[in-house]
Amino acid sequence: MTDASAATQGKSNIVRRLYDWTIHWADTPYAYVALALLAFAESSFFPIPPDVLVIAMTFAAPKKWWKIAGTCMIFSVLGGVAGWLIGYGFWELTQNFFFTYVPGFTPELFAKVSNMYADNAFLAIFGAALTPIPYKIFTIASGVCNISIPVLIVASIFGRGGRFFAVALVIRLLGDKAKVFLDKYFNLLVTLFFILLVAGFVALKYAWPKHHADDSAPPAQVEQVEPSAVPSAAPDAAQ
Repeated sequence: MTDASAATQGKSNIVRRLYDWTIHWADTPYAYVALALLAFAESSFFPIPPDVLVIAMTFAAPKKWWKIAGTCMIFSVLGGVAGWLIGYGFWELTQNFFFTYVPGFTPELFAKVSNMYADNAFLAIFGAALTPIPYKIFTIASGVCNISIPVLIVASIFGRGGRFFAVALVIRLLGDKAKVFLDKYFNLLVTLFFILLVAGFVALKYAWPKHHADDSAPPAQVEQVEPSAVPSAAPDAAQ
């Protein structure tokens, strides 16, 4: 076995153990607490999406799929509000942490999201909440850009709710067939997930029209963004 093959196999084993560990928590009395904490944290700073635990818990209790998805949605939206508060009140104190330690959180993408809010804040948040596009960047940027909290909450409910309820419902309907498929093609599915995650970052970076002046601003200028510096986002957010 080559060194590259050994490294790939080692990473697969680590992911597999993490999956098995997640399944274990799904069968404990602390499953909903773990799901709530994970969903809340992922909306503002934590890199692991809560979908994995939604899948595991739905396998363990398929008849409670709606409760599992609902719990994940509620705490994910609450985490989004926490992200808004970070952006609105604590961005100057925390921006270096996010740009340095949170995967995918870069000044360039942050500037891109701020410009997207100037076009249509609701659709921007909804798209990030529903897809692999990094939702946490949108929640924090919404606070920096002073997007109204009702817009953030409604868009997040539709986006996060649509995503988590769809995942849980598919597992509920397919049942053991889905579990057999997941066990058989686990490594492939993990690879596809990360491809989608990377695609979300790429789409966010390149797909949006580059017609805003701020989009070309250097990182040093982006880090100084304050709520008062982006008043143009507020009127559209109220639509």
